[in-house]
Amino acid sequence: MPVVKLTLAYDGTAYVGWQLQPNGPSIQAEVERALSTLHKAPRRVTAAGRTDAGVHARGQVCSFPEAAPLPLRAYVRGMNALLPADVAVVAAAVEAEGFDARRSARGKRYRYTIENRETRLPLTRTTAWQVFRPLDAGAMRDAAARLVGRHDFAAFQASDCDAAHAVRELRRLDVEGGGRGTIQVVAEATAFVKHMVRNLVGTLVEVGLGKQPPAWAGEVLAGRDRTRAGPTAPAHGLCLDEVFYSGGAGHLS
Repeated sequence: MPVVKLTLAYDGTAYVGWQLQPNGPSIQAEVERALSTLHKAPRRVTAAGRTDAGVHARGQVCSFPEAAPLPLRAYVRGMNALLPADVAVVAAAVEAEGFDARRSARGKRYRYTIENRETRLPLTRTTAWQVFRPLDAGAMRDAAARLVGRHDFAAFQASDCDAAHAVRELRRLDVEGGGRGTIQVVAEATAFVKHMVRNLVGTLVEVGLGKQPPAWAGEVLAGRDRTRAGPTAPAHGLCLDEVFYSGGAGHLS
């Protein structure tokens, strides 16, 4: 059976996260509601990743098997007419049988935004962590370089993470910008454990503030103790940029 693949963008501010939950509105619920209206029958989708409450996306991917897919424009224009203003389908495709947004993914890229200014910026209050004390972006880059590679990231794993282990391959951890402006931490890996990016960012900010030297990040990684790492960065600064699949743009080999 063919599989419909949807690429989504959303502002996660008003949602409890991607996944269906009884305690508030979710992105998944909005997407499935729109799909059910289009197909005039219930549809359930699988996402590449379960973004948390307040987390945003530019390139989330979801999929569902469909014996008779609608024209692709129906999944873009039609769904966007049904979805709320803070959720949109940006692309649609039909994949071969067996494709699954989560299991077929080869990796993901997240982007975390920090506004390092002297005063607050109202326009980015829901999309960036606003840090007022000066950050040393050079020191943050030094620390980030010590974390790239295949490691046990238990020190950066949420305590309630249900993953079997925390060994992951972090292919990229870049700190872009600086100098009393916008700083973005770009993390790319084959997979992430729960809160991994936010905990990495929290640790890098400790270094940027001068509370710890860059070498400390490597020591935290080796210690595999979550209590030694920095605080979890706020959810609203995080955005799922892109999900990678074999043969596509940004392919992870």
